[in-house]
Amino acid sequence: MSPPCQQRANYHKIHLIYITEIIFIKLTKFIEQYNRMQNHLFSFTGRRVPLSLRRFLSQSTGNDLYDPPFTPSPKPHKANNEKKQKNNNKNNSNFNNGAPNIKPDPNLPLKSDLPFDFRYSYSETDPNATPISFRESPKFSPFGPGRLDRKWTGTSAPVGKEVDRVRLEEERSRVLGAPLEEEEVAELVERYRHSDCARQINLGKGGVTHNMLHDIHNHWKKAEAVRIKCLGVPTLDMDNVCFHLEDKSGGKIIYRNINILLIYRGRNYDPKNRPVIPVMLWKPYAPIYPKLVKNVIEGLTHEETKELRNKGLNADPLMKLTRNGVYVNVVERVREAFNTEEVVRLDCTHVGMSDCKMIGVKLRDLVPCVPILFKDEQIIIWRGNLSQEQPSDA
Repeated sequence: MSPPCQQRANYHKIHLIYITEIIFIKLTKFIEQYNRMQNHLFSFTGRRVPLSLRRFLSQSTGNDLYDPPFTPSPKPHKANNEKKQKNNNKNNSNFNNGAPNIKPDPNLPLKSDLPFDFRYSYSETDPNATPISFRESPKFSPFGPGRLDRKWTGTSAPVGKEVDRVRLEEERSRVLGAPLEEEEVAELVERYRHSDCARQINLGKGGVTHNMLHDIHNHWKKAEAVRIKCLGVPTLDMDNVCFHLEDKSGGKIIYRNINILLIYRGRNYDPKNRPVIPVMLWKPYAPIYPKLVKNVIEGLTHEETKELRNKGLNADPLMKLTRNGVYVNVVERVREAFNTEEVVRLDCTHVGMSDCKMIGVKLRDLVPCVPILFKDEQIIIWRGNLSQEQPSDA
């Protein structure tokens, strides 16, 4: 190495040693100062410190080198305490011994002058059928506790007093007014019969339900007629649906096409004087009825019943029913099939077992016939013993 290069390297070594010594000296002084300050602050804890000095230290600790491991919380203002106390008083006033204080509604219980028993479904339930048990206690009314002046029996809320039928018929005739002319009917039909009509109510397997009456009157506030689209089990008997719609709502069916209905409110209908229809808050559980299909059909032996069931399962289906379909022509098809067949099978795949049983009950009353088997969403119905029916018909 040349002499100039060696001198330059020695100079850098000396300069580095000098810088490290300066840093070491400053670091030692800083540590001594820090320890001195810590001992000085801890010395105040041994004796009582004035309040002003404590406040000064608590406020100035953020800028000092030493930050204690706590931050004193400021005292709450009196205004906040007063607001909290008022809120607590309000909350306590709403409760009495842990129970909420609910002010009674002066409009309850509701009193309705409608002349029929309130049921969940009017078209799909038989008032003459007696259940053998209930899935929920009859004391739980679906109208809510204390909201209706009628007592819930488990299946219906019967009328408490006698009804003057003559007066009700006169009032209904007054609301309907004079019969509509053909031009007026055609105008209403053209306005409300289309599928994009805003005044439409869908009628499903529940049939004419109690809350549907409330919906119909709500539509009648701003529309003269309501379009009702019927699907599912109720379409087996459209006459029954039309009867209950007119009887329970007080309107008039002015249009009927397969499963589409238009119900008219009447010329003199006043929405302010509409009948009081309490709303059902939930759907009540269906009660338990006697078994629909017995192990041995009445009038047959066990072997004959088994033979008929096997014959029905092996037969070709008369027709295939879809879920929420239109079953308007099912009854006529079954009646025609019984002219040549003893047992008929209906394919109800994807319809659901509950709907299958409802269809079987409808066919039993409308055809009439005898349901002998519900299996794998297949309905097997028997036309009955003709030899026993002929003497009774004669």
